[in-house]
Amino acid sequence: MKALFVYLTVLLLPVVASAQMNTSRSLTEKQASHFAALALKCVSREFPNKPEHVINNASEVKSPKALHPAFYGCYDWHSSVHGHWMLIRLLKTFPSLPESAQIREALNANLTAENIQQEVTYMKQPNRQSFERTYGWAWALKLAEELHEWNDPDGKKWSANLQPLADTLSKSYRTFMPKQTYPIRTGVHPNTAFGLAFALDYAKTVGDRELEALLSERSRTYFANDVNYPGAWEPGGEDFFSAALMEADLMRRVMPPREFATWFHRFLPEVTKGGPKALLQPAIVTDRSDPKLVHLDGLNLSRAWCMRSIAAALPTNDPARKVLSSAADQHATAALAHVASGDYAGEHWLASFAVFLLSN
Repeated sequence: MKALFVYLTVLLLPVVASAQMNTSRSLTEKQASHFAALALKCVSREFPNKPEHVINNASEVKSPKALHPAFYGCYDWHSSVHGHWMLIRLLKTFPSLPESAQIREALNANLTAENIQQEVTYMKQPNRQSFERTYGWAWALKLAEELHEWNDPDGKKWSANLQPLADTLSKSYRTFMPKQTYPIRTGVHPNTAFGLAFALDYAKTVGDRELEALLSERSRTYFANDVNYPGAWEPGGEDFFSAALMEADLMRRVMPPREFATWFHRFLPEVTKGGPKALLQPAIVTDRSDPKLVHLDGLNLSRAWCMRSIAAALPTNDPARKVLSSAADQHATAALAHVASGDYAGEHWLASFAVFLLSN
């Protein structure tokens, strides 16, 4: 019997430890070191690569690093951008992280003024107006926001180097958003609510009141009148965002608390009763080597951060808070154990989502 007990203890210990990590609500230094190692493996890894590149002529048939000297790694441009954001967030949160010297070395190599200027030049060339719109745009502004007013010599240098790209993308938002008549309600990259949310964070942080006003107006125009959103239709088979929860996470940024609470209960009226179940239960991932199916790990992470933020924005006595907080913990538990799956399909980007969840 004693031998059986020891055997079961050894067998179950990793499961228990994993569950303890998965329900964590804040980032630990051990996790930060683990996530940093994943990003450091990819921010300077050029291949495999999936470029979003419109070729105007034969001279533009180039390697990813030649096209994007700053953000050529991590399989695609936007994943490279949020990999850089994650490394900066980790460095700011844990300055003595064992990987700190490697992080600074990688960022000094990629975030040079020359490299960023080439990224800007690329975006201003013909047929580039929709490049990374708006997912990559949003993460690039999140990167700029993270560097803003960081009292660190390297951070100040990287921030100054990145500013031309941030200015270019701010202008792109100003140019494009008034022309976008209808929001894009998808669970993947073009999701309008996500693009607005991160850009709005940037505008508020840097004090760009003109951009903030535009993004707030667009958010209200697109979403303020939404009621009875069909959350039961989620998730889609390759989603890494919940269109419903991402929209609500945007609107809690835009509306005062009382207005948001009223809006939210009209938008998702079933939440207080624990529904819709499809929205509140973690998505199932069947193959983490498939670059589309592994999106669902990202969905569980982004759902968790949205649920926690939405719950915090509701009144303390609102019954939806408990429902959302419990569902967020379930989603975090389902996803955090699989950030390092051993397959590049997920490892090149999931750590960024995990860090955003655990450090906000």
